[in-house]
Amino acid sequence: MIKSLLFCGLAFALCSGCLFSKKSAPKSNPAISAEVEETFRKRWVDKRVAELVAGGATAESARPQAEANFVAAYNFPKGK
Repeated sequence: MIKSLLFCGLAFALCSGCLFSKKSAPKSNPAISAEVEETFRKRWVDKRVAELVAGGATAESARPQAEANFVAAYNFPKGK
């Protein structure tokens, strides 16, 4: 009984990685983060522009409205 409990405890410790792993936080790269944010913003705005145009807005008026919607929805600064 004690052997099986010890075996289960050791198996759990090894499987969970608490004994031999040194987990550290992944390194963040600000350039990659900015690129991902900009890509997300661009795709979201483009999709919203298409929705507004499909709803009857002109392309010239849809883009500023979509940008404003994005800033309001996600509290991101305006893109370049």
